[in-house]
Amino acid sequence: MFPIAFIGSLGPAEMLFVGIIALLLFGKKLPEVARSLGKGVIEFKKGLRGIEDDIDTNVYSPRNDASSNPRPTPIDESVVTSAPKFEPPKTEPTESHHSETFSQ
Repeated sequence: MFPIAFIGSLGPAEMLFVGIIALLLFGKKLPEVARSLGKGVIEFKKGLRGIEDDIDTNVYSPRNDASSNPRPTPIDESVVTSAPKFEPPKTEPTESHHSETFSQ
């Protein structure tokens, strides 16, 4: 289970402050809000677990049906074309104006 990222950085004073703000905002409805929030988290986790199970079964299970391993279609040689042969430009080499020196 992964903790919420910012909860680890909250100290006791910050947690108390957040609790007081929640009490002021929600008052008598705080238990109802907490209950519905808990149910929402549980539903989210169930959905996430279902997605993980689907991924695991689709990725790690072998497939035996013919549609998963289609046979390659033969290549029609009349359709295949080739590019023209590359011929480099025919130019005379020019003198270089750079002096190359190699020092050791």
